[in-house]
Amino acid sequence: MAERREDPESDDESFEVMDLTDYARRHQWWSRVFGNNSGPIAEKYSVATQIMMGGVTGWCAGYLFQRVGKIAATAVGGGFLLLQIANHSGYVQVDWKKVEKDVNKAKKRLKKRADKAAPEINTFIEESTEFVKRNIVLSSGFVGGFLLGLAS
Repeated sequence: MAERREDPESDDESFEVMDLTDYARRHQWWSRVFGNNSGPIAEKYSVATQIMMGGVTGWCAGYLFQRVGKIAATAVGGGFLLLQIANHSGYVQVDWKKVEKDVNKAKKRLKKRADKAAPEINTFIEESTEFVKRNIVLSSGFVGGFLLGLAS
């Protein structure tokens, strides 16, 4: 954002350049809600606030995971059940040898791709582990909330 300053003695306009990244860092929405402190998240908020934030987000994630998981399991199981009924009734003939051959091909392709992606996955795991270590209270609240969300 540029702020315009006019000097009555000069016809030239001068502008002050603002750094938007610095402005965004200073004016975050959670700073208005939880207070304007500085430092990493482990030092920025009180233990109670971290547990509450982690617990609420964990509960929401667990609840959604539970609901979506039930819907996905119902859809896959129902589809498989319908396929078996159709096969038993004679509407559909399934060539199980061809299915097994195709599944084995897919396994080989996935294994090749997994071997290529291993360094990226390891980097992601290391970064995630470091985040959990730095924010252990927040992470603990998230895990507790997630388990509660699954149970509800």
